[in-house]
Amino acid sequence: MSGTIRQVEHYSATVADKAGEGARVLGALRDAGVNLIALWGYARVGGKATLEFIPENGAAFVAAAKAAKLKLRKKQVAFHVEGEDRPGAVAEMLAKLAAAKISVGALQAVCAGSGRYGAVIFLPQKAVGKAATALGAS
Repeated sequence: MSGTIRQVEHYSATVADKAGEGARVLGALRDAGVNLIALWGYARVGGKATLEFIPENGAAFVAAAKAAKLKLRKKQVAFHVEGEDRPGAVAEMLAKLAAAKISVGALQAVCAGSGRYGAVIFLPQKAVGKAATALGAS
């Protein structure tokens, strides 16, 4: 498998599901110089939304989130993957996890253009060490 797989810090926060809230949060992170490896958000029931963050620097992110009055849930570990885009790239990773009898909690993958792709793999936290070995993660 070509590419790199590394463990990363994953944070989640619940925010109001209203116009401008994402811009407020991301603007505060930008102003604090926080760079994100990955981000996604989705609406929830009851006028709330969840934002999921994979920051480049966890400590800087946590400080900026606190300053922005963002209440973070407990830090989790995920895996960030980047490599040459080709048919079956994600299937190979999932096959390695399956062979190690590790269930995936969630996966996000996207073509990055110029023949590259990226993915984030979420697993039960008790499986992180075993998954790192199975994936050859750094």
